[in-house]
Amino acid sequence: MKKFFWITIAGCLLSFFASSQAKPSYTQYILNNYILNPALSGIENYTDVKASLRNQWVGINGAPVTAYFSIQGPLNKKDLRTNATSFQIPGEDPRGPKYWDEYAVSPSHSGIGFTAVNDKAGYINRWSFAATYAYHKPLGVKTALALGFSGGLSSVSIDRSKIDFAGLDPNDPAIGYSTGELKKLKPEIGVGLWLYSSKYFLGASVLNIIPGKAKFVTNDKFGTYFSPNYFLTAGYRVQLSDQVSMLPSVMVQYWQPQLTGAHVNVKFQYNDDFWIGGSYRMSSLISGYSAMVGVNVSNTFNVSYAYENATTSRLKTYTGNTHEIVLGFLIGNKYGDSCPRNIW
Repeated sequence: MKKFFWITIAGCLLSFFASSQAKPSYTQYILNNYILNPALSGIENYTDVKASLRNQWVGINGAPVTAYFSIQGPLNKKDLRTNATSFQIPGEDPRGPKYWDEYAVSPSHSGIGFTAVNDKAGYINRWSFAATYAYHKPLGVKTALALGFSGGLSSVSIDRSKIDFAGLDPNDPAIGYSTGELKKLKPEIGVGLWLYSSKYFLGASVLNIIPGKAKFVTNDKFGTYFSPNYFLTAGYRVQLSDQVSMLPSVMVQYWQPQLTGAHVNVKFQYNDDFWIGGSYRMSSLISGYSAMVGVNVSNTFNVSYAYENATTSRLKTYTGNTHEIVLGFLIGNKYGDSCPRNIW
């Protein structure tokens, strides 16, 4: 019965993968919106480095495992004492009301970055890497708009030797008859907008802009379709006290053919010491709820963990759910304020 279930899951993954290319899911997207939107390149006064590992649906053979590395930083950005990476105000909490009342965005500047993602599900593996550039323009004293671009390469491969057909005919016309690994390489382009201030952010991005089809066989009937992925996200920070802030946010992902996923998230932060939060994912494929917790070890390092529970009835019976860890490194952050992030 378990073998039959794994074969069914593998078949569903292949069918979904063959119909369209969706970007990986991230429970803690709120900690690194840059991975989904190139407009955040250079939004901070320091170089922001992130590394993450996501082990999804533990307990299912061949379940998705996603890892990414990202690095982004500013170019010629003027450091102001009144922006989100300032020194803390003497005698005041660095995230208190007075701090945010005196917040101001930086003058126009640029930012660059780099992302590398590897996403593996059973015998299907996809990796991508891209360079990013963004330009940040103030719209007022406390509001700025950033426009960003990304460009790189994406590869999808199928390791036919790892497919378990359970005694069925292994000659699947969708993947050919070779026992080796099949690979396809294509360019990948993305664009994004990011409107931000001291209290809110609103972003929109499109990744994998270039549509197309990667065929593993000569038959035009079979292949992997690359379709654009659209992301829309927004959040608003509420100061509950001098020490505690709350950040509710939402992120919607859409990709063809008519598949939609929405994440509703809330994050509570105490000073710049630690945070807790929770979210709920509503999706055409998989739904679930999650909890996250994080801590700032110093003004140069932080770590966070998220646990996600699937609520899809057929899946929750077999899986140990999802675990995700994110490590953050702040290079050149010379401020005592240990969590000074415009990217929340």
